[in-house]
Amino acid sequence: MTEIELRALMARAVREAREVCPLAPSITNTVTQNFVANAQLAVGGSAAMVYLPDEGECVAEAGGAVYINLGTLMPVYEETVPRTARALAAAHKPWVLDPVGVGIGSLRTHLIEAVRDAKPSIVRGNASEIIAVAKLWGLDEASPAEGGAEGPRGVDTTDAVDAAEAAARAIARFTGGAVAVSGPIDLVTDGCTTARLEGGSPLMTRITGSGCSLGGVATVYAAVADPFVAALAATAAYNVAGAAAEHAVAAEAAPLAAGTGSFQVAFLDELSRLSPEAVAESPLSLSPADKA
Repeated sequence: MTEIELRALMARAVREAREVCPLAPSITNTVTQNFVANAQLAVGGSAAMVYLPDEGECVAEAGGAVYINLGTLMPVYEETVPRTARALAAAHKPWVLDPVGVGIGSLRTHLIEAVRDAKPSIVRGNASEIIAVAKLWGLDEASPAEGGAEGPRGVDTTDAVDAAEAAARAIARFTGGAVAVSGPIDLVTDGCTTARLEGGSPLMTRITGSGCSLGGVATVYAAVADPFVAALAATAAYNVAGAAAEHAVAAEAAPLAAGTGSFQVAFLDELSRLSPEAVAESPLSLSPADKA
């Protein structure tokens, strides 16, 4: 697929999400539920937050796509997450996995191993999380690049995005979906084609939930587009909205410095007014071997 075709499909996903308003339920981080829901609503989706096993199975059947985020775990998730993932696989529904904090405790590790064969449509995380998931799933290409760091530090990465490229490709080939690695320059791959996307704002790393809400938005787009296009559209949307929000807050705050609280509000505003054309025209480059 050419870059022009990919950009057209990204624009179509943004447009169709607003037209269709797909239901994109979440089993997600309790710290960031509000932000995730508001981001999903901002791009045209319909949000629903659940956490019980039977609720997970119900939304797997009813939703257009489902988001599973492991940021904050409760004991009930030991049953909810695997049951929901199995129901999604059985129903052939797309779903997004965000393996937040992989490596913290045995339950988190168990759940990531338990959903392996349900094959998420999109895996979204930072570089260290993606490398750790690939290792847990026994994918041979999971090793970080020479000189890689020691893995996740809580919910933060200690690896550069490029160090996770082999792991991201391996996961995408295994699932048949896409992997999005967040960082200063984001990486999105379907295992064959790899794209790098620039933009965003440094302030995005200073607010709680920017990564979690990105996963939620990717879920909205996954309900109307294939995994690679959905991951690209969501990442591009965040980069465009983040850069615009920083500019808007700085302009309004002058001569005061823009703060993270006002940035978060401005970010949701920019996400809600985002145009398909802006997403399609955002900075994006494909790996040389994959260019048409």
